[in-house]
Amino acid sequence: MRTLLRYAWAGPATVFGIALATLALWRGRVSVVDGVVEAYGPLLHFLLSHLIPLAGGACAMTFGHVVLGRDPEALSLTRVHERVHVRQYELWGPAFIPAYLVAAMWGLVTRKSAYYGNFFEREAMEHESRLRW
Repeated sequence: MRTLLRYAWAGPATVFGIALATLALWRGRVSVVDGVVEAYGPLLHFLLSHLIPLAGGACAMTFGHVVLGRDPEALSLTRVHERVHVRQYELWGPAFIPAYLVAAMWGLVTRKSAYYGNFFEREAMEHESRLRW
């Protein structure tokens, strides 16, 4: 029952992620890994490389229980980090995206950057570094 509630609470973002994952149906791939939809392909590569406001774009991005990646290697390399974001969506539900944007703005205000000053990204990076060592 708890699993169902976690999926439902993150559901709105997951639906959006699935819509974007359909871009992988053209020369890409969509699969399920540990209960999370993972997708990559040329259109997602372009989207993550050029439409994300980070220097160089993003290797991967999470929407609920969907992780979009540039390619299979990006999905593999970012899996631990992106799974933290999946758990954050399960906790925050529909409030995650607004909270993430507020955290990014706070990072800018404190002059740390929208990414490295963002609480959600720091939590994912800390978890990732603990598991890698």
